[in-house]
Amino acid sequence: MASITLLSIGIFLASLIYLVLCFIMPKVFLKFHGKPSGRKRFLKVYSCYLAFLLVISIILFVNESEIQETESVVSGNQHELLAEEKEKADEAEEKREAETKANEEFAQKQIMQSEPDLAFINVAVATLWSEPNNTRPVDSPSAENPADLWKWTTSMSLDQRKWLVGKLETQALFAQPVTVVEELGEWVKVAVHDQPTPKSDLGYAAWMPKTQLISNYEFAVAREQNAFAVMMKSTSWLYDDEHLQVKFMEVSYNTRLPIVSQEGGVTKIATPSDGEKWISSDDIAVFETEQDIPKPTGETLVQSGEQFLSLPYLWAGTSGFGFDCSGFTYTIYRANGITIPRDSSVQATHGTVVNKDELQKGDLLFFAYEQGKGSVHHVGMYIGDGKMIHAPNPASTVEIIDVFESKHLSSEYAGARRYLD
Repeated sequence: MASITLLSIGIFLASLIYLVLCFIMPKVFLKFHGKPSGRKRFLKVYSCYLAFLLVISIILFVNESEIQETESVVSGNQHELLAEEKEKADEAEEKREAETKANEEFAQKQIMQSEPDLAFINVAVATLWSEPNNTRPVDSPSAENPADLWKWTTSMSLDQRKWLVGKLETQALFAQPVTVVEELGEWVKVAVHDQPTPKSDLGYAAWMPKTQLISNYEFAVAREQNAFAVMMKSTSWLYDDEHLQVKFMEVSYNTRLPIVSQEGGVTKIATPSDGEKWISSDDIAVFETEQDIPKPTGETLVQSGEQFLSLPYLWAGTSGFGFDCSGFTYTIYRANGITIPRDSSVQATHGTVVNKDELQKGDLLFFAYEQGKGSVHHVGMYIGDGKMIHAPNPASTVEIIDVFESKHLSSEYAGARRYLD
């Protein structure tokens, strides 16, 4: 409509200019209209035409003004409606956020009341000691924050590795919950959750540097309410960016972290003290609850264990940076949704007894002093065909052997247990 009005006004103005020029310079602009009487007639008719154009232009202009005014009113009403809808949506969002915050605060208070001494491991792997303040200079990389497990394990000589026997108790993984049971200067005694032991209902207890621990009840709520990721590769990197370019921390197999979101092959996870980080979705398994982890087959357990072949033994180790014998079997089962006791001597008293001629993949084989009649000192996992995968001793790595042909272990065989249904 606006273009028609402009065209009409343009024609009118052009015609008016032509009429004015006819009066100013008649000899030039009226020479084609013959005698003076014919020229006067032309000017009268042209004036009527011009008046008609003017009337049409005025009508179009008035109509357009009315239309614009109507559109302005409608647009104003629409803007008011949109503004009202946006205000309502904002109020609803604020209400949801307030309710979420209130629920989280309530959940935090409940956790604080039920577990006032709850804390979380704040390094890739925390190494727990039998006594506080017992580290050597060579152990510094394991006792700092951040901890450097590769530097620690690769810098020790065999004698230094053997020295750890009896000095270390266990390890705990990044973000793993613990209960603080005692403090002594810069050291704390903690009970590691989900590491069953008859020594304590809270979990496996030992000493660790306080600097490797953090208390964060907001993170505790995320652990309870969010789906979680289980690291399924021997070690995996967490990143500061969603493009997986800036490395943050290398974490171990079986590390569990709450999920924030997943998109495009990348998973955003929450951490105890450093906000949100990213990890490749290829490195993890995702579950809503612990009960959603599918029960593994023996073959699944064997495949999980085989990825650690040639990994050096580490007394008390429970991570992809190094295992001891029972830490290996405990961790393989735990990552696949089955929690078994932490120590081999206790693993040997649970599960279902299995006869030697009925062994299946995934069964645990135990070995004891005094020709298999004394206390249990070693465990491995049966993988079929008379073979066993295990973490033997500080001088060795995770390996597969023909277990019943081994001169040392075959004479100490003390039986087998099955933890699979």
